[in-house]
Amino acid sequence: MEGEINKACGIDIHKIFVIATILSRSGEKQLQRFERDDEGILSLKNWVTSEKCDVVACESTSDFWVPIYESLIDHLPVIVGNARDMKAFTHKKTDKIDSEFIAQLALNNMIQPSRVFPKRHREFRSYVRLRLTLVRKRTDIKNEAHAILSSEMLRLGDVLTDIFGKNGRAILSGIASGKNVDQIIESLSPNVRKKTAQIREILDREISQSAAIRLQICLNLIKHLDDEIETLEREIFNYAYQKHKREMEILMSVPGIGELGAATLIAEIGNFSDFPSGDKLASWLGIVPNVYQSADKYHNGRITKRGSKVARWILTQIAQAAARKKNSRLKEFFNRKKKSIGYAKAIIALAKKIATIIWHLIINDEMYEDETGYEKGEVKKRKIVETEIFSVDERIKIMSEIFAITEKQNEEST
Repeated sequence: MEGEINKACGIDIHKIFVIATILSRSGEKQLQRFERDDEGILSLKNWVTSEKCDVVACESTSDFWVPIYESLIDHLPVIVGNARDMKAFTHKKTDKIDSEFIAQLALNNMIQPSRVFPKRHREFRSYVRLRLTLVRKRTDIKNEAHAILSSEMLRLGDVLTDIFGKNGRAILSGIASGKNVDQIIESLSPNVRKKTAQIREILDREISQSAAIRLQICLNLIKHLDDEIETLEREIFNYAYQKHKREMEILMSVPGIGELGAATLIAEIGNFSDFPSGDKLASWLGIVPNVYQSADKYHNGRITKRGSKVARWILTQIAQAAARKKNSRLKEFFNRKKKSIGYAKAIIALAKKIATIIWHLIINDEMYEDETGYEKGEVKKRKIVETEIFSVDERIKIMSEIFAITEKQNEEST
C-alpha cells in the first residue's frame, strides 16, 4: 500500500470463527471474535469500517478467507498474505498466526499480498482441481481392480492395451456378473474377437464370489467417476475457450501441452501479465532452486516448491511429454541436461524452461515455432456444450443431501 497506515486490522481465520485485532499507531488495541457465517462476517465488516481501518490483513487459509475478502474489498484494502511468509518474521508458528501479529505486520506494511483471482476464475480453478482429485481417486480404484484380477490370476493385460476401455469393461462386467465366456466374447468388438483363443485361455477359470463382488463395486465407482469427470471437463473447457481462446491456442502449440494441460496452466497461473518476466513466473511456480550464499560462494538447493502444487504437477507432466517429442529443441535441451544432472533434475529444468517459454509466447501473442523441424499435429478440441443451470430448488436439495451426509457421519463417529 502507498502512504502511511495508521490503523490496521489483522484477522486470524478458523473454520467456524475468526479473531480480529485492530491496532493503531497510538498503541490502542481492540480485539473481537466473530462467527464465520453471514451474520458474523457482516458484523466484522461493520466493525472495521466504523473504526476507519486503513487496511485489513489475513492469511490465505484454505478458502476460508474468500467470503471475508469479498465482503470487505469494496470498502477498504484487504491483504491476503502467505502464512509461510508471515512465519519468517517470527520463526515460529503453531496452528495459526494470531490476529495481533498479523495486524502488526499490516500496520508496518510488511505483508506481501498474494495474488487474488477474480471470482469466476477461482471457480474455474476449483473445477480443474476437483477434476484432478477425482482422476486420482479413479486411478486408485483402477489399481484396486488390477489387484483383484492379479489375485485371481486373470491377466487381461496380455490381450488388451487398456483393460478399462470399452472392450475391457465389457469383459470385466461379464466376469463380475457371471456370464460365460461365449457371452463375453460376443459383446466384444471385431478386432478384439480376433484374439478369441487367448481370451478363452485367460477366462477359462472361475473367480471367487468375493472377487466378483469387489470387481463389480470397482466398475460401478469408475463409471460414476467417469461421468462426474466428464461434467467437470465440460465446465472447464466451456470457460477456457470462451474466456481464454487465444491463450489456449498458443499454449497448445508448445510440445507436450495438450488441451487439458493448457486449461490447467491458465486456471493456475491466471493473468500472465502479472509477472514481469518468465523467470519471475517460474519463481512464483516454485520450480527454481533455493540459493544459499556463504562468503562469495553461491549454492543451489532443492526447488522452492512455492505456489501452486497443481501447476508444478502439470508442468512436470508436460516436461515429460515434451522430452519424448522427436526433432524438438525441448528434447535436445532435456538430453543435454540429463547427461550432466540426471533424469529427474533434467525434467525440472525442462519444466522451468517451458514456463519461461509460455510466458514469452502469451505476453507477445506468438505461437510456438521450432527451427529443428518439429511440427505439432492438430490437437482435437472438445465440443462446447451448454452448461446445465441448477434451479434454486435443485441447489437446496443438494445442500440438504450434504447436511444429511454430514449429520450421519457425526452420528457414526459418536
